[in-house]
Parts: sequence; structure tokens; C-alpha cells
Amino acid sequence: MNNHFQIMVADATHYSFAQIICDEMASSAKVRGTGIAKRSPEYIVQKMLEGKAVIAFSPDGIWAGFCYVESWSHGGYVANSGLIVAPPFRKFGIAKAIKTRVFELSRELYPEAKIFGLTTGLAVMKINSDLGYEPVTYSELTQDEAFWAGCKSCVNFDILTAKERKNCLCTAMLYDPAEHQDQQALPATTQAMAPAPAPEKPDSPAKQGFRPLRFLRKRPGKTA
Repeated sequence: MNNHFQIMVADATHYSFAQIICDEMASSAKVRGTGIAKRSPEYIVQKMLEGKAVIAFSPDGIWAGFCYVESWSHGGYVANSGLIVAPPFRKFGIAKAIKTRVFELSRELYPEAKIFGLTTGLAVMKINSDLGYEPVTYSELTQDEAFWAGCKSCVNFDILTAKERKNCLCTAMLYDPAEHQDQQALPATTQAMAPAPAPEKPDSPAKQGFRPLRFLRKRPGKTA
């Protein structure tokens, strides 16, 4: 059903939705009883201005969801933050569609960056896993103090502090592009290292029927 929704990179035409997005983020966190880094409408607008946000609309043009890209450690790490889906449009696959698009946007903007996330939601964990994220320890995430400062508004911040930022109630997940490049290169490398098969001894021209043109003719629609 999400194919009927519009999932796009936000721009200046979407600034008026910033307050609605912030209100829904806060409301959703309160209902779940979990923490979320609070963002101002001005911050959301800035993300739209930078082309680092994804917004979703229903077929009728009603706001349906949002997510944005944050970079840390001088672009070495990227987080897809603030994922929110408006209550009337939940359970339709909108969250996965938004997460997929913002993941693609992150790869476009920061192709070498590690993409990470912290979440307590099983649904988000499943989406992340489908995109190639893997569970990791907190030590593998960015150590940028600005990122961890965002956890101060979380109700579980005391737990994070007590555990010296080594773990908390959130599960850490990471996508490392270097590892995926290695996996993609492996079959080609293996094939290149394999010995070439010995050429078969050709049959005699008489046995073949001596029809060399048959083997030189290109197949229709095929190029050399």
C-alpha cells in the first residue's frame, strides 16, 4: 500500500510541516515511554534546507511521515534520526519506505560513512537489519560528544551515564559500507583467481559438418 504514498527529499515547500513533525515526535515518545532527542522546528527546517530530510505524504497530500540525516565525526558517521509516522498511516509500511529512502540519501551524501542508529523498537530493528545493519557495541558508534549530548533529553539518560556510555536500553546497529564492498567484490575476486578451464579439443571439420558461419552469426538483439 505504501506505493500509493509519496516519499521524497524534503525542500523549501515543506517548511510549514516542521512544527507538526516536532509535535508528533514528542507525542509518540511520550506514548511509548521512551526517550527521543528533542528537536526544534528551526532544526527540522534547517535539515530540509540542506536536502538532508525525507518526507512522506498520503495520496490525498496529507503529511504521513518524516526522517532526517545527521552527520558526526566530520562525516565519518551518519545517523538516520527522528523517524516518525503519523498515527493514521501506521501499519502500512510507510516507516520502511521512509527508512529505505533516507538510507539511500545517506549513501548518496556520505558514501564512505558508517550509518548507525540506536533504537528500542523491534520494527525499526527489523527494517535496519533488512538494509544491512548489524547489532554492535556502543564502542563502535561515533564518540562525538555532540551526538551523546542529544541523549540528555531521554528518560533513560541516567542509565546511559551510570554505564559509562557502554550500553543502555537501546540497541545499537551499524551499516559499514566497507564491509559490504568487500562482500560484493568477493565473487569477482574468486572468479579472477580460479584457473581457466583447459580448452576442449575441437572436433574435426567433417564431424562438425564444417559450418563456421553458424558460430559467427550474432543472436538477434545481442551485441558483441
